[in-house]
Amino acid sequence: MEEKIVFETDEGEVLFYVLEETRVAGVNYLLVTDSEEDEADCYILKDVSAANETEAVYEMVEDDATLDALSKIFGELLENAEIKGVDKEESVEEK
Repeated sequence: MEEKIVFETDEGEVLFYVLEETRVAGVNYLLVTDSEEDEADCYILKDVSAANETEAVYEMVEDDATLDALSKIFGELLENAEIKGVDKEESVEEK
């Protein structure tokens, strides 16, 4: 994992490692993890930036149907990983 992003929350900044990215229906999504360990919590972030913004703005995807659909897409993109849904969070295991 090489690309890292900083996600700003009400509690402060969180460092995420980008595992994969995809574009669905004109919207960019990132699959990120909070650790470089084999079993880590993962999250799917949606790009909500305006076209004229210089920096990307992401929010966590929380809709169950959207999470399920995107989990399948990211699972296909990451052939060597198994993605398991966990309470609106994702878990990734390297194979």
